Amino acid sequence: MGGLGPGVGGFEILVIGLVALLVVGPKDLPILMRRVGQMVGKARAMANEFRASFDEMARQSELDELRKEVEALRTGQGMYPLGPQADAAFKEINAGLTGPTTSSVDPAALPEPVMTPAAPEWPDTATPEPAAVAKPKAKRASPKTAAAKPAARKTPPKAKTSAAKPAVKTTPAAKPKVTRKKAAEL
Repeated sequence: MGGLGPGVGGFEILVIGLVALLVVGPKDLPILMRRVGQMVGKARAMANEFRASFDEMARQSELDELRKEVEALRTGQGMYPLGPQADAAFKEINAGLTGPTTSSVDPAALPEPVMTPAAPEWPDTATPEPAAVAKPKAKRASPKTAAAKPAARKTPPKAKTSAAKPAVKTTPAAKPKVTRKKAAEL
């Protein structure tokens, strides 16, 4: 099913459009289509209003039935006695709730609570380390002084780690060189 309703599909709508074009003419067809659209819109609005009023009436009837049931419960109509066993059980429960509260447990006989030592506080690992103090750069040694002094081994600066950048840089693998002769042989 599709289109405007049961039995009216795309092909039927196309045939109706062609007949309307032939009967009305191409000049007046847009005016006719606009009027048909307005009538369809009014029909849908009336159908929605009817449906809403019908739903409201159904809701009102359900509320009336609920009001009657609540009124019957308040007045006690339609209620059946439960019997002597249920009455006795309710009286026993009521006596237990309203009676004096006596405790058969001696508070002195209860064991004393065991106190456990508090857990040691661990240092907060989420705090950042203090920034390293920048050292002044040494002047470049001349070739004469470099030969006189032994070369000092410099340590590389610590890499800053973050979630966005990996700690280790990776380089793409080198492509093997293929000479023209080897390429021609392949």
